[in-house]
Amino acid sequence: METTTTPRTRALIERVRTFCDAHVLPRNREMLAHEMTDPADDPPFVAQLREKARAEGLWNFAMTELDPGRPGEPMSNTDYAVLAEYLGRVLWSSKVFNCQWPDVPNMVALQQWATPQQKQAWLDPLLDGDCHSAFAMTEPAVASSDARNIGTRIRRDGDQYVLDGEKWYITGAGHPRCRFYMLLGQTDPDAAPGSRHSVVMVPRDTPGLTIGAPSTFFGYREPSGPAHSLRFEGVRVPIENRIGAEGDGLRVAQARLAPARLHHCMRGIGISELLIELMLSRGRERHTFGRPIADYDAVQHAVALSRVDVEQMRLLTHSVAARVDRLGAKGAFRELAILKVGVAQAMYRVAERAVQVFGAMAGYQGAPVANAYAWARAFRIGDGPDEVHLRTIFRMESAPTETLDESPYVLPPSSSGLSASARA
Repeated sequence: METTTTPRTRALIERVRTFCDAHVLPRNREMLAHEMTDPADDPPFVAQLREKARAEGLWNFAMTELDPGRPGEPMSNTDYAVLAEYLGRVLWSSKVFNCQWPDVPNMVALQQWATPQQKQAWLDPLLDGDCHSAFAMTEPAVASSDARNIGTRIRRDGDQYVLDGEKWYITGAGHPRCRFYMLLGQTDPDAAPGSRHSVVMVPRDTPGLTIGAPSTFFGYREPSGPAHSLRFEGVRVPIENRIGAEGDGLRVAQARLAPARLHHCMRGIGISELLIELMLSRGRERHTFGRPIADYDAVQHAVALSRVDVEQMRLLTHSVAARVDRLGAKGAFRELAILKVGVAQAMYRVAERAVQVFGAMAGYQGAPVANAYAWARAFRIGDGPDEVHLRTIFRMESAPTETLDESPYVLPPSSSGLSASARA
């Protein structure tokens, strides 16, 4: 599928490839070694590469729109899919071009919901690459896949909010460059289920905020920074730090979830392509019973089935990216759910086959296959577990015969009983 139709886009992607070949790939082994010994912070060369990339105009590709005067080269989702797939082969490379998660989804939410004053305070530093951010949503005490369960309390006290609660698995929360958090919590427990929550911005150095120990998933730490727990005890922030109106929290969160899911799927294709290359290399260099393991049907089938999965992942991702470009996230709500399930499960199958081909070496902490396996397994839980998306898909399939309640995962029904995205 040809998706890069403009000369500008093709030239931009080629410039990124050239930059990565010259500056990113030569530092990859150094980065992997650093992540094993000092995962809390980036090595100094990352900042140097970021400065160089921005000077060359290779910056903020993942944003589809930017206000006038703000730095970057915004791309359509269709075009960015090609670039994000390439960056997915070396996950930390997204940082070099200021396209890393969770900052980009946070930037998208701020772009859509923040006031001009809030954009100056929170969005501009992210677009300039001066700092990182984190999205504080998931909690240990509730099933956070239903965002209506989020219980962290946001209580009004005069011209301030008082925050009390605990978050966990917050990606990048402890990174030294993480300056603030977008926190989702309850402002009105008695309101309608879809209007109980709000999002407020919390500076990292606010009194009463404690950053816990780093968390890993099967030993894996994301290149955006290890996940941490956060405890909020009597934390006070001005009411001006609220994004949107009180009760808009789930809608603000939804604004960032669509690009988060879409971009992770794009990068997942690149990871899977790398795994196929690694399986082929391993198959040629390892010998059993007098011949390379690539001569055996089991390895050949592992590679061939992975190729089938990757081609399906790519076609689906590009199709959904184009739909989001045409209709927006709401118009592609059903398709985004299908994409998230399809890519997460396909990527996991590819990673599982790579583990089997590599054998014991696949489990070596910090090795590409081990990282990809953990990342793929986590992806079936993060940004909505498979089961939540499957429920959404089913309910939208059967929408004519049932009523869909308003939630962060299911759009409200139209007068005809069909959601707008199901009719589109």
